[in-house]
Amino acid sequence: MKYVIFLGDGMSDRPLEALDGRTPLMAARTTNLDRMVRDGVGGWTLNTPDGFYPGSDVANLGVLGYDVTQSYTGRSPLEAAAMGVELGPDDVAFRCNLVTLGGDFSLMEDFSAEHISSAEAAQIIDTLNERLASEQFRFYPGVSYRHLLVWRHGGDRLTSRPPHDITDRPIAGATPEGEDAAPIEALMRASWEFLADHPVNQARVAQGKRPANSIWLWGHGRKPALPRFSDRFGKTGGIISAVDLMRGIAAHIGFDVLHVPGATGWIDTDYEGKARACLEGLEQRDLMFVHVESPDEAGHAGRLDYKLQAIEDFDARLVGPVLEALAARGPFRALALPDHPTPLVTKTHDPGPVPFALFGHGIVPDTNTAYDEKLLQTGSLTFAPGTELMPFFLRHGL
Repeated sequence: MKYVIFLGDGMSDRPLEALDGRTPLMAARTTNLDRMVRDGVGGWTLNTPDGFYPGSDVANLGVLGYDVTQSYTGRSPLEAAAMGVELGPDDVAFRCNLVTLGGDFSLMEDFSAEHISSAEAAQIIDTLNERLASEQFRFYPGVSYRHLLVWRHGGDRLTSRPPHDITDRPIAGATPEGEDAAPIEALMRASWEFLADHPVNQARVAQGKRPANSIWLWGHGRKPALPRFSDRFGKTGGIISAVDLMRGIAAHIGFDVLHVPGATGWIDTDYEGKARACLEGLEQRDLMFVHVESPDEAGHAGRLDYKLQAIEDFDARLVGPVLEALAARGPFRALALPDHPTPLVTKTHDPGPVPFALFGHGIVPDTNTAYDEKLLQTGSLTFAPGTELMPFFLRHGL
């Protein structure tokens, strides 16, 4: 038996006036997701426990069957693992976004610096290390706007807001606060003194693009201890994703990471490459988890056109080809779902439930016929907490 999970990050949404009261999932062409529901079952799952921010770290760990109330330490240590950065027991990792601040550094214009390229960002990270690194602090380059800061022997008694939560809003009241916040906020403010004049940003402004004129530090935590997936569920697995967070989760739970060179985390990601890698990965592994970031990014950007495109590409260019190929190979099961909603009207994550489609060997069809948020009312299976979905997916009816 082979298993595949199609994870459309932030794919679920709310009814929109622009879509005559439909959600993007209701309006988009999703032939393959609908077939998964029609020939399988539809339901909903709640992946974010009460009291937790609905981040992709918390929600994806929930999808994978991990109870974050017992094992969660923060988002950035997961990303550190993906980047090969070893954390000591007293070290604290922070996500370091390259962002665009406007209004004399008072307004969050763009949490991604207009999706700055990895090559441009690497030059900025080099400069940050030249100007701000020390025995305590070190910056590490990641992908696009997503990078890492490690505070050796650092403090974690602080709170910080994700920059995508305050798009088009003042940063006052959203910068790090708490007993250990002063050095972190000082680094952020120090970046303002030279990033605007960085050659990369001068070139971007000349091209009509937004500059990466500030860093934003958030999502801090210490190194976690997560049990291996194979020890918990008796299955080997792999992850395909463009983002360090998911690759970091893979490192901690014993999944292999399959790299797709054209995976960007944005609307232009290589869906065909992810489909090929998924099928190749299943030749040696029991389960493949294919993560697609673009619906979430479209939600954060407030771009309805991009979100519709992301959903339709997810369905037609990834889900469809993989299901067609697996049908010719032998018994399999497939699960499709978001980790959390990312509504276009709020441009940030929502802690509510999300619909899923479950299809394949041993799954008895229910009466649902379409994959969208109507499953939150009509779904025949419900999982709250969402950690209960993974053991059901792997073992039900076998």
